[in-house]
Amino acid sequence: MNLKQFIKQHREDWKLLEQLINVLQKRKNTYTAADIEHFNRLYQKAAQNLSYSQTYFPKEEVTEYLNGLVSKSHNLLYKDQISSFKQIRHFFSTTFIGLLLGQWKAVAIAMLLFSLGAIGSFFSVINDPLNLYSILPAEIAQNVDPNQLGSGDGAVDSPLMSASIMTNNIQVAILAFAGGVTFGLLTVYVMIYNGIIIGALAALFWQYGKTYDFWAYIVPHGMIELTAIFIAGGAGLLMGYKLLVPGQFSRSFHLKHQAKRSVQLLLGTIPLFIIAGIIEGFITPAAISLEWKYIVAILTVLGLILYVLIGKILLKRSVSNS
Repeated sequence: MNLKQFIKQHREDWKLLEQLINVLQKRKNTYTAADIEHFNRLYQKAAQNLSYSQTYFPKEEVTEYLNGLVSKSHNLLYKDQISSFKQIRHFFSTTFIGLLLGQWKAVAIAMLLFSLGAIGSFFSVINDPLNLYSILPAEIAQNVDPNQLGSGDGAVDSPLMSASIMTNNIQVAILAFAGGVTFGLLTVYVMIYNGIIIGALAALFWQYGKTYDFWAYIVPHGMIELTAIFIAGGAGLLMGYKLLVPGQFSRSFHLKHQAKRSVQLLLGTIPLFIIAGIIEGFITPAAISLEWKYIVAILTVLGLILYVLIGKILLKRSVSNS
C-alpha cells in the first residue's frame, strides 16, 4: 500500500476521531457508553495506523499527524487532573523544548536572515558612512551619538524603560510570527530589517573606535532577546513554508495545525523577553564597568544552554515514561 492509498483508506476514520475528541472534551464527564465504545474503537484503529505509518512512512507528514491525533486521544482517555501551575511548568520545561528542538532548522534560518541583513548593512556603512542615513530610520540616525554612549548610565527610569522595551520586543516577535500567514514573506522582511538596524549601528560605532563599548551595551540583554526573536521568526517561517508547500494535506489543515505549534513556540518566548527587558532596563544602563556587562552576557548564554539541556533531559524522561 502506498502513501496515497493509506491516507485515502483511513482518512474518514481520522476525521471522525477528531470530531469525537472535540465532542467529548465539551461534554466533559457526560459520556455515554456508546460514546466511549465508539471513541475506543477509533482510537485503537488510529494507534494501529500510527504504528503502520511509523514503519512504512516514518518521514512523512501523515506520521506526525497521526502521532498528534493518538496523543490527544490518549490524553483524553487517561488524562490526570493536574494544577495549572504543573501545566505551566510542564509546558516550559518539556513541551516548549520539544517544539524548539523539533523545529531548530527554521530558527536557524531566521538567525541566518538576521545575520545577512546585519552583515550587508555593516559593510555598506563602512564603505560609505552616508549610507547610514538611508539605512536607519531618521529618528535613530539623527539622534545616535557614539561619543555620548554611557553618559546617561544610572540616570534612566529603569522600570519604565524595562516595560517599554519588553512591549516593543514582544510586538516585533508577534509580527515575525504573524508574518507566516503571508507565506513567510513578512517574517523574512522583519528578520532582515532588524539585522540591518543592528549592522548599521555596529558600523557607526566601529568608525568611532567604540566597538567594544557598543557591544557591551548590546549583548547583556541581546543574547536572550535575539534568541527569542529568532524563535518567533522561525515559527513564522515554518508556518509560511507549510502554507507554500502543503504536500499531501490542504493549506487550511496546515494553517490550523502549524499555527497551533507556532503559537506555542511564541508563548514560550515570553519569559525570555521578560528577562531581556529586565536586563535591558536595569543592568544595561547601570553605572557598572563594561567588563561586568560582558560577564552578564556570558551568564545569560550559559543560562540558555543549561535551560535547553535540562529541558532535553526532562523531555527524554517524559517520552520514556509515556
